[in-house]
Amino acid sequence: MAKGRWWNREILELISTEFRDRSLEYYRFALAAGVTTINGRRAKPGDIVRNGDRIQNVVHKHEPPVTGRVQVISGEKERERDLIVVMKPGSVPVHAAGRYYKNSLLEIIKSDFGLDKVYTVNRLDRLTSGLMLIATTPQRASELCKQFAENKVQKSYLARVAGKFPDGETTVSEPLLTIDRQMGLVVVHPSGKPSLTHFRLLSYSARTNTSLLLCQPRTGRTHQIRVHLQWLGFPIANDPVYRDENVWGKKGGRGGIDLSPAARALGLERGGKVDGLQPEVGEGGVGPGKPASDIYDLEPANPTNGLPLAPSREAVNGVQSHSSIPAPALLPRETGADIGLSSPVPLSPQAIQIIKSLRDQKDKSEDWARWRDVVFRARDAGGFLTAKGAKAVGLTQRKGDETAAVEDQDAEGEGAEEEPFHPMLDTATNTLFCPICYAPLHPDPNPEKMYIFLHAWRYETEEGCWESEWPEWAKEGWVPEGMHGEDGEAQAEVDEAKGGQEERSLYQLADSCAAALQLGDLKDSGLL
Repeated sequence: MAKGRWWNREILELISTEFRDRSLEYYRFALAAGVTTINGRRAKPGDIVRNGDRIQNVVHKHEPPVTGRVQVISGEKERERDLIVVMKPGSVPVHAAGRYYKNSLLEIIKSDFGLDKVYTVNRLDRLTSGLMLIATTPQRASELCKQFAENKVQKSYLARVAGKFPDGETTVSEPLLTIDRQMGLVVVHPSGKPSLTHFRLLSYSARTNTSLLLCQPRTGRTHQIRVHLQWLGFPIANDPVYRDENVWGKKGGRGGIDLSPAARALGLERGGKVDGLQPEVGEGGVGPGKPASDIYDLEPANPTNGLPLAPSREAVNGVQSHSSIPAPALLPRETGADIGLSSPVPLSPQAIQIIKSLRDQKDKSEDWARWRDVVFRARDAGGFLTAKGAKAVGLTQRKGDETAAVEDQDAEGEGAEEEPFHPMLDTATNTLFCPICYAPLHPDPNPEKMYIFLHAWRYETEEGCWESEWPEWAKEGWVPEGMHGEDGEAQAEVDEAKGGQEERSLYQLADSCAAALQLGDLKDSGLL
């Protein structure tokens, strides 16, 4: 049913603004393909949503790939206490949301381990790997959640950051605030929630110019470790959000971003305190109910490189050129007019531009517009089976989780273990497409781009302590994919003597600490 804030809004503007899981181009195609209905009637982009409307979007779902397998590291002792401890791979979301369902942690636990009801205790970002406590009863979940809320759980993370981190312990206590919930963007801001993180250098690799850190958050804010490291000037080395000069500028977010006019509007300086999150918006401020486009001249996003967003049937069939079709009016998602509407505080020009850049970057990475013409051509030709220049390719699941492509007539050959799926090949782009929803079937990305170098390594509660093995990127001698070979080996041999010796000694010390079961042992070792 339509929520109150959805009333009297056009359906395309509504879904493209409220749901940022897919690009605007995808939502245009979804409406054109007729998968979205209002009260059972096929919706058109300009349809107005009213009070009481029932909106449905029925799609053939393709879940994004994930890496690794969920592992249970606890034993029968924990199960008797209605608790299991699992190791979540990076790239796996905890809850089913957006395009993820079967590839979410809770659904994997239910299907792989035969548990009907499970309840999360702590949370991890999709890109973060590490330990998670899972209760099997709501009462047990409540007990454990209380320990986290009362700060009785000692948490230790591992992170690999860019640059050489300083020796000794570094503490950050900057408050954190989510300024864009759709992108999940968090920044250091005086009106944010109190946050405290301790960092200590474990090793430095001159070969990769990265540092391995022990991170101990004393509070549990969203993206806390990632944002505090960015504020220090040592972002996680492969963080796609908080380490990008094209988004954050040359400083990369070090020391925080410019808060004016937000700071002027609230009369604040760093370290100030704000009671409540709905301040009056001063001159030049952008805040609740006041979109960014009313204050700043934002250039509209252009995910299609100037091409019209939805070609007509004549254009799809080659009768009319793209240039002769008038482009539709720009939507708030394209102009940035919706930036600031969900922010609890006024936004500065820099914050607005950061949000806009991240949104554009996400839409561009999906690159739906690249395949639009082929998708519409195939759809209007009556499907891939009859479309000119397309042929069937059978994908058959085989042992070892390997997927092999074979010609259609060989799809039922020796070794096939289940009904083959038949994607279609468009020879013009050499791209595989789904014959049901016409979505392009992109190849799996590099696994190292599907997670970040942040791992929940150790938890100590009132009733026990659990820790996982170190991920590959945290082990001694690790180098990213692409650095192997003669040059890499030569570089390893000429590692600066001091840095190499420091790395070896710190790894040895960390290995001895990994066997400790009490935080007091870690403190005695000098690491904490």
